[in-house]
Amino acid sequence: MTNSAIDTIHINFDTQALWVMNFALAFVMFGIALEISITDFKRLFKNPKPILVGVFSQFLVLPALTYLLVMAIRPIPSIALGMFMVAACPGGNISNFITHLSKGNTALSVSLTTVATLFAVVMTPLNLHLWGSLYEPTAQILNEVNLSPAKMVQLVTLLLGIPLLLGMWVNHMWPKLAQQLAKFLKVGSLVFFILLVIIALYHNRTVFIDYVSYVFWIVLLHNLIALTTGYSLAKLFRLSKKDRRTLAIETGIQNSGLGLLLIFTFFDGLGGMALVAAFWGIWHMISGLSLASFWGNKPILKEKLS
Repeated sequence: MTNSAIDTIHINFDTQALWVMNFALAFVMFGIALEISITDFKRLFKNPKPILVGVFSQFLVLPALTYLLVMAIRPIPSIALGMFMVAACPGGNISNFITHLSKGNTALSVSLTTVATLFAVVMTPLNLHLWGSLYEPTAQILNEVNLSPAKMVQLVTLLLGIPLLLGMWVNHMWPKLAQQLAKFLKVGSLVFFILLVIIALYHNRTVFIDYVSYVFWIVLLHNLIALTTGYSLAKLFRLSKKDRRTLAIETGIQNSGLGLLLIFTFFDGLGGMALVAAFWGIWHMISGLSLASFWGNKPILKEKLS
């Protein structure tokens, strides 16, 4: 098979499995939200700078740099659109855990996950449509599938927005119950979701094996740019070293699971897009845990905060 053939390949994922995957991702978000309170938002108003830099990094700078990377390496169209999809997604669900291992600012990580999730309802469809339309080969795919940003907003709201608000409401009304549920849901639902992705990849292993060598270096480079972007912006804006680690992780650990669901729902599992999102989901855990292992053994000395 030629590289261009992947633009016509579609990953098989039946409707029933897709619904199960939708519910699993919603429960992952609900589990995270059970540990978020209104007090967390009050802290943001007292010191909004790290949050603003984090949102700027995730939703403005990373998608723009992704576009420049696509223009530089000119990957086949479905791969390029997969890169735009990943860059358009909010931070991944494991970013809080990796931030903790990295001795970063866990409270900031949780706050960024929350804010980015709310922003993603609008920014994920908007960024995908904007940057995908600017690159002619991917613009053709968007025109062929007749992508509706409004419908994508609806799905992201159902998958992320509603579970987030519902989880926060449960935490506000019944904090003890929320703590008990969070212990199970946060880990259990994430493991279940990862298993579903692994099953999907197993059923399409021939396609994955044939093209993983082509996607491999692109995802590595893209992920390195994402991690570097978060850290560099935090340093540019003179944030603390703990915050720099946090923003690097929040920008480099993308919610590729959301990306996969959007690809299966709106692009019928388009081969190149699905492979990029799936391999990113595998690789960002490896790069994130490797970074956490390195930073975790490098304690941060007390410093003056800007």
